[in-house]
Amino acid sequence: MVSAILVLGVLVAIFVGVNIGGSSTGIAWGPAVGAGAIGKTAAAVLMTVFVFLGGWTVGRNVIATMGEDIVPPEIFTLPVAVVVLFFIGLGMLVANVFGVPVPTSMTAVGAIAGLGVATDSLDWVTMGRIVSWWVVTPIIAFWIGGVVGRYVYPHLDRYFRIEQSEGPLLVFDRSGAIPRPARGPGTTRQEFLTTILIVVIACYMAYGAGASNVANAVAPLVGSGALAIGGYEGADVGIVVGAVAISIGGFTIARRTMEAVGNDLTELPLLAALIVAVTAASITTFLSAIGIPISLVMATVMTIVGLGWGRASRTASIIGLARGEEELELSMNVLTEEPSEEVPKIGEEEPEDVLDANDLVRPDAVARFVAFWIIGPSASAGLSFAFFFLVPV
Repeated sequence: MVSAILVLGVLVAIFVGVNIGGSSTGIAWGPAVGAGAIGKTAAAVLMTVFVFLGGWTVGRNVIATMGEDIVPPEIFTLPVAVVVLFFIGLGMLVANVFGVPVPTSMTAVGAIAGLGVATDSLDWVTMGRIVSWWVVTPIIAFWIGGVVGRYVYPHLDRYFRIEQSEGPLLVFDRSGAIPRPARGPGTTRQEFLTTILIVVIACYMAYGAGASNVANAVAPLVGSGALAIGGYEGADVGIVVGAVAISIGGFTIARRTMEAVGNDLTELPLLAALIVAVTAASITTFLSAIGIPISLVMATVMTIVGLGWGRASRTASIIGLARGEEELELSMNVLTEEPSEEVPKIGEEEPEDVLDANDLVRPDAVARFVAFWIIGPSASAGLSFAFFFLVPV
């Protein structure tokens, strides 16, 4: 007979997964929806498929880390797992209230770490390995974006700039007995192929989201052994539960986040959005493959910042910046300026050629994101520690 506490645990896990689906679906599919490449319902369907694939293949490594390696599995009794999931959900709720992209993986690890410290069972080697990657990841994402923006992006922008036409991308040709899809009246071949590429990359991001985020919803329950039902391994059942919960979020609350993220990111050209998506998804998938819980949001935000910084830095030489002889101004539309006939050499571009009044790297916004990447896990760890210290398990 299924216990009431197990039902409660699954319901809390679903609640966490739905919130994860709401935020990660917006990050993965916002650019594609904002560009008109795909509808919200179709995006949610594809999100469901690729989140499951990411969780089933690479995501089980993250589940093992969070459910077995940070603290011993025997610490994860079913009631403990439910409480940990509660603190994960609470951390996500606080971040959502303040309108900050949720660092779900970091919040989840913080709650588990608080349990480990309170019970004197935390594996400090594993925790140190995870935190070191949390420190290194934003630096890696920033510098990949910076290098691409400084040395590669202007050349790509000149030859592969993506222009969007008015009207529908596809129409149905009804001249024959069977209607068949055809390019819209103003749709060019390049635009059509680019749209397909946008959808493919969004699927890749959804895969990365599944690889990193399914564990956040179910790892405590898997670690407790509560999902080892009917002869199936707990991880297998957990992946199904987590993927279903994330898909529910994708079909419901993500409709708003896809629109919000899509409208924000369409200020960036599609070429820049593609570069950001590939970079963030690759970093997230790689770290998930080696069992590191990581935030897709972190890699995405820092790649955008790095790309804008790199593009703006072409107005100055590295030596001049290092010596403080040249100053660097950053602007939102540094990535949206029309490409010139020839790409000027580094240091020869004038700031007014690439900058205007809107800020890309808003120091206050970046500081808010980074602050919550620190505050979120710290708060969940602190609350978890306090609870399990006062209520010994």
